[in-house]
Amino acid sequence: MVNIERIHESLPSEKLERFEQNQSIILPKEYREFLLKYNGGYPDFSIYKISDEPGESVVNILYGIGSMYDNLEKNCTIFDEILEIGFIPIGDEPSGNQICIGINKEYDGQIFHWVHDEEHCGMKNMYFLVSNFNDFLASLYE
Repeated sequence: MVNIERIHESLPSEKLERFEQNQSIILPKEYREFLLKYNGGYPDFSIYKISDEPGESVVNILYGIGSMYDNLEKNCTIFDEILEIGFIPIGDEPSGNQICIGINKEYDGQIFHWVHDEEHCGMKNMYFLVSNFNDFLASLYE
């Protein structure tokens, strides 16, 4: 199992609920639990496979909620085109692509890799990774 280097302040449940209200979303249960326990951070194993074509990538950081530089609120605003198709960015990789979690009924809790420089809209630049957040953490390797 991957270990997370905790780098942000603790996240009270009230702040998490306020984030969900402000964004008009309900986060998947496993991801909510992760935020309450770690509030983002750096996984010690950070490589993940996207698919055969793009290959592998590396988790740069998993976003937290609060006043930190890499925060979930700011990234939801920056990457609002992802929100339009039912995802929020929950982390990034060195080239600026985003690790996203589904927040709508169709993709609820599923983890995808979003490629920012592909000139597509909708799901054409989304690569399915795993069915839920815990499986994503478990799939990371050195």
